[in-house]
Amino acid sequence: MVRCTAYARQVANVSTAAKRLLLGRPFRSDTLGHTLLPKRVALPVFASDAMSSVAYAPEEIFLVLSVAGISAYAYTPWVGLAVAAVLAVVVASYRQNVQAYPSGGGDYEIATVNLGPTAGLTVGSALMVDYVLTVAVSISSAASNIGSAVPFVAQHKVLFAVAAIVVLTAVNLRGIRESGIAFAIPTYAFVAGMLVMLGWGLLRTYGFGDDLRAESSHFELVAEDSHLYGIAFAFLIARAFSSGCAALTGVEAISNGVPAFRKPKARNAATTLFMLGAIAIVLLMGIITLAQKIGIVYAHDPEAQLVGAPEGYHQKTLIAQIAETVFAGFPIGFYFIAVVTALILVLAANTAFNGFPVLASVLAQDRYLPRQFHTRGDRLAFSNGILFLAGAAIAFVVVFGAEVTALIQLYIVGVFVSFVLSQTGMIRHWTRALRSETERPARMRMFRSRAINTLGLAMTGAVLVIVLVTKFLVGAWIAIVAMVAIFVVMKLIHRHYDRVSRELEQQEWDGVLPSRTHSIVLVSKLHMPTLRALAYARATRPDTLEAITVNVDDADTRQLVREWENSDVTVPLKVIESPYREITRPVLDYVRRVRRDSPRDVVTVFIPEYVVGHWWEQLLHNQSALRLKSRLLFQPNVMVTSVPWQLESSRYSKVLDPHHSPGASRRGFE
Repeated sequence: MVRCTAYARQVANVSTAAKRLLLGRPFRSDTLGHTLLPKRVALPVFASDAMSSVAYAPEEIFLVLSVAGISAYAYTPWVGLAVAAVLAVVVASYRQNVQAYPSGGGDYEIATVNLGPTAGLTVGSALMVDYVLTVAVSISSAASNIGSAVPFVAQHKVLFAVAAIVVLTAVNLRGIRESGIAFAIPTYAFVAGMLVMLGWGLLRTYGFGDDLRAESSHFELVAEDSHLYGIAFAFLIARAFSSGCAALTGVEAISNGVPAFRKPKARNAATTLFMLGAIAIVLLMGIITLAQKIGIVYAHDPEAQLVGAPEGYHQKTLIAQIAETVFAGFPIGFYFIAVVTALILVLAANTAFNGFPVLASVLAQDRYLPRQFHTRGDRLAFSNGILFLAGAAIAFVVVFGAEVTALIQLYIVGVFVSFVLSQTGMIRHWTRALRSETERPARMRMFRSRAINTLGLAMTGAVLVIVLVTKFLVGAWIAIVAMVAIFVVMKLIHRHYDRVSRELEQQEWDGVLPSRTHSIVLVSKLHMPTLRALAYARATRPDTLEAITVNVDDADTRQLVREWENSDVTVPLKVIESPYREITRPVLDYVRRVRRDSPRDVVTVFIPEYVVGHWWEQLLHNQSALRLKSRLLFQPNVMVTSVPWQLESSRYSKVLDPHHSPGASRRGFE
């Protein structure tokens, strides 16, 4: 027995150590303030998505325009400038948002307060879908970028993407501050590496006059459709613009994450937004300009469109081709860019891992999602939201084979829906504030803020229309269906919580006490759990106490009756016949008869149960008790009491970790 106990303790210690190694020590609730982020850490935590989108947004612009042939690439700078203009306006608009609504509700709160619950729920469902796709697109793009340098990853993109999501989930479960610190170095390395690459490349081409030519510049691009004129060509340009607007994703995450900033929260969030916008615009335009200058040819269908490419040619990503050209003869530079780009794309998903759980928590607090999403885990992170996001993102990655081009068609619809509704809400917010404000300086600030949000509404509304028109049939409809489904589910959840609340609060207790109590102890064998249940039932001092057993085997029942009669137990034992060898139905029928004979009596059913220490033991025990409890709970004026009997294995589990024994939870009760 001593050896067994020691072994159990060792197993327990290993399990606890593994959990602590993965998650770290649990944080007390009163240490939440220590997890808040300074701007230097908040930037990589919340802005990595928008900064990293420059790794695939320019690529998608070239990809769409390749359909019309090499001549269409002349429009890439203009498309890039249009995207940059929208990005600048959206960043300026969201600086107004975070200062007016710093509570962390973001677009959801703005739309709910100013436009009503339906608009707010629309924003919530749109952002939830967008966050999931942020993870899927970013991780898939990371797999493509690493695949440009490591062929094995290119051949197993789905496996790499799933593994990356799992690792990212584990890091985020450790807590927001630790994940921010872990992500700061790769994010800043990406920004520095990109600025060096773009600066050196532009200096060599425009300053030194070097004739840098990309590997693909010598290939001939065969247009998939070279007869695009008028409206058809304008539609192609619009589609390239809508794909490039993927660079705007992630801006909204800061408005949802304001509570995670150090004080002054709103000012720090606004500053972080400005830094995000400046970096993203510089990188976006730098990549497009340099890619066009060095003659990169990027095809939608490389095998069919690229003429002159060697057999077995694998098309590298846009950034990989730029790095290979700029750092020709310096392979360390190429591999550094490939690595930090892949890292920033993996970490870009961290924006969603910080934004989604906070949004889910707010929605749960408003009773649109299960309340488990509102609670924090060991490390003060919203663990349930993190796990749900990871599972949904993995599903999209697997279904779409980690293909960025396929996933990006579903992308940005949700974020622009939230953009439009939040800007509309902000216009109403400033209009309402102006009615009560009399001081001229404050009114001037409000007029300026309303003008910025109005411009933001005009531009994001136009982009939303373009996105819906150009992407609906190629995949955007899936995102819209997902938004509608989430919207309906959240409505149903809210309706359920409201119905339960009304039922519990509006009904009044009549104050009438039961006239008598009738206690029933369920018996299968005369052993220690049964004796404990009988003793506890007697201690409650019922008016009537009896034991019942169900006869499913004549020999066993006769043996039980003999043992009962020969024991010193004074409680009468009744045998209930069960010709079809059922247990649940005969017990229910007997309880109903007792209730029918004495309607004002309260019937208490005592059920002996084993407490086990291993999950597999639960499968071997307590199944009849579980079925009985689940049915008896629906009977009016019937109380069900479980009388536990701890088996040896349950005692070993407590030795292992007294704070995390089976069933331990930090959740509240409902």
